[in-house]
Amino acid sequence: MFNEENPKRLAQVALVVLLIIGCIAVLWPMIGAVLFAFVIWICTWPLYTEKLLPRLGGRDWLGASLMTLLLVLVMLLPMIFLAGSLASGTEALVDLARPYVERGLPKRAPDWLSGIPFFGVEIASFWRRVTTNHTEMSALLTSLIVPARQFALSIGSFAANGLLQLALVLFVVFFMYRDGAVLSHALYVGAHKLGGELGEEMLDKARGTVVGVMLGLVGTAAAQGTVAMIGFLIAGVPQAPLLGFATFFLSMIPIGPPLIWGGAAAWLYTQDQLGWAIFMVIWGVLVVSSIDNFLKPFLMARGSGISILLIALGVLGGILVFGFIGIFLGPVLLALGHMLFSRWTREEEDVA
Repeated sequence: MFNEENPKRLAQVALVVLLIIGCIAVLWPMIGAVLFAFVIWICTWPLYTEKLLPRLGGRDWLGASLMTLLLVLVMLLPMIFLAGSLASGTEALVDLARPYVERGLPKRAPDWLSGIPFFGVEIASFWRRVTTNHTEMSALLTSLIVPARQFALSIGSFAANGLLQLALVLFVVFFMYRDGAVLSHALYVGAHKLGGELGEEMLDKARGTVVGVMLGLVGTAAAQGTVAMIGFLIAGVPQAPLLGFATFFLSMIPIGPPLIWGGAAAWLYTQDQLGWAIFMVIWGVLVVSSIDNFLKPFLMARGSGISILLIALGVLGGILVFGFIGIFLGPVLLALGHMLFSRWTREEEDVA
């Protein structure tokens, strides 16, 4: 039968749905920064409440300010310093390439280029044809100008966007520290209302997985940065600590470390140190980059308490679907799904 309460309840549900959609639409452009701030808050909350806050007499504003300042010193300032170093390095690279642009390339191809198996003869022939034909040389340089300019603009835009996102992350995480007790209580109350004991278990599982993934990322980055710095010191590359620190930061992306040790190898070759350049490539491939293949899954699995297979699939799939924040979302979703499936199958066995 028709109930007069039904239209009212339907209107209430529609209003709640519209409110949720509106909140998501407002936060969507910043969702990555908000989620990353949430990840940082989850991983550092025990340190904040157990170590820092008691020493400050429980003053939330002061504790949140000091914790955010610490994150600025650890995250934002090094990024700005690295961006400045990158700009200086780009200027030095331009100065290195300017004589070749002004006077042209040597008529004879380098011996190592001609000695490349299968393709060396063709490359040397193309080199000779281009360097002796000014029209073809001009056409080649012109064709490279636009992609190089676009690449430089993309790098600059990426760096500026990264700094802006990081500043937003630090702004959001300040309020999470300040109101962390209320936020933590609300999460557990909401989880209990939605799923009872299971909801609280899922919340704890999600937190453990996030902490494990962060442990794997930071631990692997620290190992790669340290090993890379040792290699730079052995090969005599200048500013080895700075390059090691850059490797630490860039290890968060798959092609990050090769950009650093590959650039160091190229610099060594330009200094007529072919042996050290070869050493740098071997060190980078076999030592620096290989750490990511076995240490990261091991640390993530150990920290989160789930299998290496779920961690690997979650990280790869999460990156493909959600981007960088998918590194955390992917393993969390798979861990929660595995937890629900295991509980369901266990209950089925108990009933049987």
